[in-house]
Amino acid sequence: MPALTATGPRTLLRRLREIMAEQISAQNRLDKLVSLIATNMVAEVCSIYLRRAGKYLELFATEGLNRGAVHKTRLKEGEGLVGLVAETAEPVNLSDAPADPHFSYRPETGEDPYKSFLGVPVVRGGQVFGVLTVQNRAAVLYSEEEVEALQTVAMVLAEVVAQGGLFNIAELDEPELRPDRPLSFKGEGLSESVAVGQVVLHEPRVKVERMIADNPQEELKRLEEAIARLRESVDSMLDSSELDLTGEGREVIEAYRLFAYDQGWRQRMRDAVRTGLTAEAGVERVQDETRLRVQRLGDPLLRERAHDLDDLARRLLRYLAGDGDQHPAQDIPENAVIVARAMGPAELLDYGREKLVGLVLEEAATTSHVAIVARSMGLALASSAVGVSDAARAGDTILVDGETGEVHLRPQPSMVRTYAAKRELRAHRVAHFARIRDMPAVTKDGVHIRLMMNAGLLLDMPHLSESGADGVGLFRTELQFMIGETMPRLSDQIAFYKAVLDAAGDKPVVFRTLDLGGDKVLPYARWEREANPALGWRAIRIALDRPALLRYQARALLQSAAGRVLNILLPLVSDVAEFNQARALIDRETERARLLGLPQPKQIRVGAMLEVPALAFMLPQIMRSADFVSIGSNDLFQFVFAVDRTNPRVARRYDPLNPSALTLIRLIVQSASEQAGDLSLCGEMAGRPLDAMALIGLGLRTLSMQPVNIGPVKMMIQSLDLREVSQFVDKLCSRTDGSLRTRLAAFAAERGVAIK
Repeated sequence: MPALTATGPRTLLRRLREIMAEQISAQNRLDKLVSLIATNMVAEVCSIYLRRAGKYLELFATEGLNRGAVHKTRLKEGEGLVGLVAETAEPVNLSDAPADPHFSYRPETGEDPYKSFLGVPVVRGGQVFGVLTVQNRAAVLYSEEEVEALQTVAMVLAEVVAQGGLFNIAELDEPELRPDRPLSFKGEGLSESVAVGQVVLHEPRVKVERMIADNPQEELKRLEEAIARLRESVDSMLDSSELDLTGEGREVIEAYRLFAYDQGWRQRMRDAVRTGLTAEAGVERVQDETRLRVQRLGDPLLRERAHDLDDLARRLLRYLAGDGDQHPAQDIPENAVIVARAMGPAELLDYGREKLVGLVLEEAATTSHVAIVARSMGLALASSAVGVSDAARAGDTILVDGETGEVHLRPQPSMVRTYAAKRELRAHRVAHFARIRDMPAVTKDGVHIRLMMNAGLLLDMPHLSESGADGVGLFRTELQFMIGETMPRLSDQIAFYKAVLDAAGDKPVVFRTLDLGGDKVLPYARWEREANPALGWRAIRIALDRPALLRYQARALLQSAAGRVLNILLPLVSDVAEFNQARALIDRETERARLLGLPQPKQIRVGAMLEVPALAFMLPQIMRSADFVSIGSNDLFQFVFAVDRTNPRVARRYDPLNPSALTLIRLIVQSASEQAGDLSLCGEMAGRPLDAMALIGLGLRTLSMQPVNIGPVKMMIQSLDLREVSQFVDKLCSRTDGSLRTRLAAFAAERGVAIK
């Protein structure tokens, strides 16, 4: 069958635009569309199936099949080839459709003689509205150009459906009623703040009015100009003194910047525009395809990236519409609480800090990008509050408890007063943390606990004195490699590490070597997609396969630490042999520096990060090779429980205060103690007072956390009798509870331990 020429799609789109401009009924428009598509694609059949309430697909128009079947033939989602297209949101291209096991024969349509079948989803805003199909008698596969052309037409058709002239598309959402009465939602608390404020609905979508381009070259030019302005805005966001992003919050925006500069994303949008779509329609098409692909794969790392790309696409559409520089913060009330299904980190930053007090999302995990940024802004944050974005209205009073995850819409005055009191109490606690900043973290019975902070950028270093931390227990070095378009030069690395050590003064800094792979990908390196990146080629595995990379970084660290103690931490060590191989590479660089007469560190300490459970059973051996061991609790427990901590569907299925988790920590501590080894722990649980109480009771004496958590954890330590908690936690390890959190909280309340 003849393929479309290069100008075919554009010619077809021009004809479609003419039909859409005619003053005719929606049904007549569909009838003309199927006739035009069949003629243009040399197809004997063209049909349009649209989705109705109850997940049915109804035949709305056809050219070539029995017209008497229109509005009578219905298929369930997943039924037949049409249902398969709707269910998978992917094209189906077959040369012998009746022979396929998914084929569902409907005699009333008269489709018996047709062999070839091509069906594409009709998608708008990430939602499948229906299916567009073409068929022929000849048993031949449709060409890639024809598939591309039909997908482009389906996007225009989606716009016709979205206008609501064919049926009320609200029936597809089946929304719940939005009563005026008070409503409460139990989500997941992702911060420790409390907010009393007014609802601001996050509705960033830009309506695309024009789908078909008059001049494709002009549209490409508009697209390139908008991308350039988008990139400038992201760059300026990082330089903004108003936002003053530090720590993980800045890391997230640095990673977000990489997506804005992604050449693959840019090229896909350019290709879509070349088919004859406007720049706006091209952006939407690429984003719809990305969103559906990610939803189908279910990969939480990809899902987080999809949120960022959604954010970028919406911002790009605003630039194309001419209002990309407008900031939503200008129009929001005081004490605003943003309510949204999902959003990207940059969208949140657009609201600024001045008026914002809280954020409520239906989709976000503890370690998601927007959650990290929200915490760095000090917002009350709750997630997994399903249905809140449908129930909330702009201006509603809303209460958010970022610790418990409770959200209250249109609450009674008495509850508002209760939350206001909660907020005031928290302000008093913050003031108390400032007063104890320079005091040591010593228990009531005289045991000193070292509280270290996590960092990743030079801008984090002022938090060392602000928080009263004893040093930097984890400095993530990979970010310097991820933010540029080329690998940082040796001189740049030396200057960077030296500046970090200078900022730390006489306090120790533990530099973790490059923890790349998984969701941390260098923009200038070639990476292969892995089925399970968290368990794949990452961290020390890359360093051992690419030894020059580790030696290059070790060379910079050695030169930067002249005359000082240098602490190097190797990530994701699985066994002692891996550690010894990596240490040998560092030793070679040390020997090289000695032979060249370069200034040497006063002492070099090399440690292993215990994230892989296998290493826990080799503590005596690793302690003989490593100068110290640091438990990475985030990865360790997700591997132990086989639960992806970034996936909100399963993240709550385990609690680090589970008897098995605490027993594992106890075994590690005991084994390290027998070897007189230096052991610490860094991870989310180190920064939660109740979790930290359990860890200290198990014998850990060094914890590393976000700077903001040092005050609360120190206050807990100062109210703690270590002998009592050690005995209590030891007994708990033998229990069978799914979580020991309630028992530990009751113990703390009974003994007056400050965990709130």
